[in-house]
Amino acid sequence: MVNKRSLQIMIVLIVLVAVYFYLQKTEMISVKTYIVKQGEVKATVANTRVGTVKACRRSYLAPATGGQVAKLHAKEGDKVKQQQLLMEIWNEDLMAQVVLQQAQIKANTATAKQACILAAGAKREAVRLEKLRKYKQIVSEEQVDKAATDADAQQAFCIAARQGVVVSRANLKIAQTALQRTLVYAPFDGIIAEINAELGEFVTPSPPGIPTLPPIDLLDVSCLYVSAPIDEVDAPKIRTGMQACVSLDAFNEKRCSGTVTRIAPYVLEKEKQARTVEIEVKLTDPKDLTELLPGYSADIEVLLAVKEQALRVPTEAVLENNQVLVMQDDGLLIEKTFEPGLSNWSYIEILSGLKTDEKIVLSIGQDGVKAGIYATEAP
Repeated sequence: MVNKRSLQIMIVLIVLVAVYFYLQKTEMISVKTYIVKQGEVKATVANTRVGTVKACRRSYLAPATGGQVAKLHAKEGDKVKQQQLLMEIWNEDLMAQVVLQQAQIKANTATAKQACILAAGAKREAVRLEKLRKYKQIVSEEQVDKAATDADAQQAFCIAARQGVVVSRANLKIAQTALQRTLVYAPFDGIIAEINAELGEFVTPSPPGIPTLPPIDLLDVSCLYVSAPIDEVDAPKIRTGMQACVSLDAFNEKRCSGTVTRIAPYVLEKEKQARTVEIEVKLTDPKDLTELLPGYSADIEVLLAVKEQALRVPTEAVLENNQVLVMQDDGLLIEKTFEPGLSNWSYIEILSGLKTDEKIVLSIGQDGVKAGIYATEAP
């Protein structure tokens, strides 16, 4: 009697289990899949925080001396040439000093010329009297001595007058230098990005250690690069000369003519637990520079290594601990762990654990998708 009852219980349990698996199989979820195959896999490193497009040359221009803005020779957006005058501080007093010193040079030059002519005449007179005394004895020794002394004095005055011209030229140079301190020139060809000064406004150079808003912001947009922070863990893998791609929020396509040109020799610690190394990437293809402007936000992706033919799986299909959901022929989803190789945001190389043509589930974030259920492939 007991054996018969046990048999009935076992039959009921078997039926219940069969019903359970039948219901599981009939309520299959539709999922997207990927067939494992070979393809290109790249190992890349990306920035941790957003980078910035910068101009290779940028100057914040200010006069070397303070004063009122007298003239502005450019406006925002203007293209300017090297050594083009951009701004003048009021300098009429200094210009008058230049004119005065130029006139002083002319006066001193004329005085020196006069003094040297007189010195030459006095020298000739002294020589003539010396000859008369020596050969004809009609000139006294006192007269000869007086003439020689006068000639020497005139020569000394000539030398002093000439030195006066040198001093005047030095004073002119001082006046011209003071005048130049009131003028702002373009140090290179570029575009005026911003002007923070108005006519009549008083401007001053920045005091040491106290940055102030510069009157003129000049950019050289013929050469642009991207500066971005890389996590300190990834930075040692990067070398100058490595290929890099640049992505910008303002444009859809990637720009992959970039080359790593600089790796900062220090670690930034602006935020605790987020220490980074600044990396600079320069774009070399003129097409990649099209419509690019300094200040755009940008991300960089540095290429560390590449395999053209490697067994790969999409990064989006990988769970924690390098696990994936594999769909068997009957639709049952099972977990498998694989050994990864090269990886980036798109694909991860499979070194072992998975085989070619296995179906990997891509819809791992979909409700109800987990190991042990039955699923069908989405159309």
